[in-house]
Amino acid sequence: MAGSSMTLCTDKLFKVLVIGDLGVGKSSIILRYVNKCFDERYKASIGVDFALKTIEWDTKTVVRLQLWDIAGQERFKKVSRVYYKGAMGAVVVFDITNSSTLEAATEWKQDLDSKVCLDGGRLVPAVLLANKCDMTGRDRDLVSSLDCFCKDNSFMGWFETSAKDNINIDEAGAFLVKQMMLCDTSLFDEEHHWDGIKVSQDPGESQSQSLCCWGPRAKSQTTAATG
Repeated sequence: MAGSSMTLCTDKLFKVLVIGDLGVGKSSIILRYVNKCFDERYKASIGVDFALKTIEWDTKTVVRLQLWDIAGQERFKKVSRVYYKGAMGAVVVFDITNSSTLEAATEWKQDLDSKVCLDGGRLVPAVLLANKCDMTGRDRDLVSSLDCFCKDNSFMGWFETSAKDNINIDEAGAFLVKQMMLCDTSLFDEEHHWDGIKVSQDPGESQSQSLCCWGPRAKSQTTAATG
């Protein structure tokens, strides 16, 4: 049509692993992130489940996330290389009321880093989720140690989350997508990898409060980017 212009849209597909020990809430996080709901009935994943989320990242970019929900049982680590292949990002989840699941998160992250990497040998960007922050028994000493934990284990950032109360789920997702986009477009700046101080939002604070995260500083995306 005369006088009209064609708008080109970039469509990106990212495979994202969701890993962590049994019962930390991986499936509930995915259900909240993708379907905006929470199911009290717990059913452990067997093998791997899949979910797809589409995000209008900006006016010219659509991001499609293929979320791989990897079962937390120990026996599935033996075949994790098959599941990890082609991953562009990862979410490692632990239960903030159970410190042993944080220790397990270290093992999951090491397993990830040993079996998959990006072009050039760079680590797959990963975010740590301290899930179930709505529950009593939240260990504040453990929370205060997470900045150092993330730096020591090469996480891009961390968030306190609650799938039940929808705390920081979209925020964590948007943060990880931003890191994957930076890697995908070769804009990732290694020298600024650890130039920030992560201040996780307290569950009692307003969810509209801005978050400061580990990783490259960038302008906030539009609200559509938070899904």
